[in-house]
Order: sequence, then C-alpha cells, then structure tokens
Amino acid sequence: MDLYSRHYKDSTIVNAPPKEVFAYIDDHERFSSHMSKSSWMMGGGRMDTILDDGKGQKVDSHIRLKGKVFGVTVFLDEVVSVHEPPNKKTWETVGDLRLYVIGPYRMTVELEARDDAHTHLQVSIEYDLPDNHAWLGQLFGRFYAKWCVRQMINGVRDYFVSLQRG
Repeated sequence: MDLYSRHYKDSTIVNAPPKEVFAYIDDHERFSSHMSKSSWMMGGGRMDTILDDGKGQKVDSHIRLKGKVFGVTVFLDEVVSVHEPPNKKTWETVGDLRLYVIGPYRMTVELEARDDAHTHLQVSIEYDLPDNHAWLGQLFGRFYAKWCVRQMINGVRDYFVSLQRG
C-alpha cells in the first residue's frame, strides 16, 4: 500500500558502472547540490545540508536541510531507510517539517548495470501535499517534484560526462 498520494519518477543512462554512480549519489551534499545553489526555483534562496555522523550513508542516518526559499524559512529532516550499495538508496522525511510546496516525501534511487560501463539510473519521489499550504502543493507540487528529480538525474549524468571529457 502506498503511503504517499503523489509520485514522479524519471531515469537515464549514465556512462559509468553502478559502483561509481552509487558513490556519487551517496555523497548527499553533492547529489542534492541543486538545493544549495540559488536559483529561480529556490526563489533566490538556498538550503544548507547538515549531515549526522553517518553522513547519510547508512540506514537511520539523518540528512537535514534548512534555508530560505522565496524569503521563507524551510526545514526538513530526512532519514535513510534503505542503503544497498550499489543498487538502491531510499530516504524519507521525518518529524516536524517546514515545507510549502510538497509535504512529507520519500525519495528512491535505483541503479541497474546495463554493461560494464553503463548504468540505468532511476530517481523517484513519492509525496503528499503540505498540511498547511495544500493549495500551493496543488499548484506547484508536481512541477517542483519533477524539477527536483530532473536536477538529480542531470547532475549525475553531467558529472560523469565531464569526467570523460577530462
């Protein structure tokens, strides 16, 4: 049974073996770097990533993000629930969140070798609308979920393309 009412997923082929791709996505500051850069989707704001001793690289490790988006303080706490290198990683929000466009969510990254040098990467998000601002979620939730997933996929793909160009 699905816990979340909405979802979005996308995938790509990455020019690297799963072990290398997993190492990249397992570095959460790098993998979610789209949140730490000021952009129009972030309303000119940015988020800081705060990792616990597990660095988001083991089950029950916490990843916290805080910052401002469109001038409004945003906070979330994620916990890693699945960590199966080099195939799968899942994390989801826990506790009291301060989100406005999407509510509680779960993200999953799945990797599958295509051959010795290529990996099928799939990133998915399952989410609910925010409790206090459901109307914002109705208007922008799917757009934001798609943007976030695409940022992660493009970031991974572009990183490995840049390594090949040297």
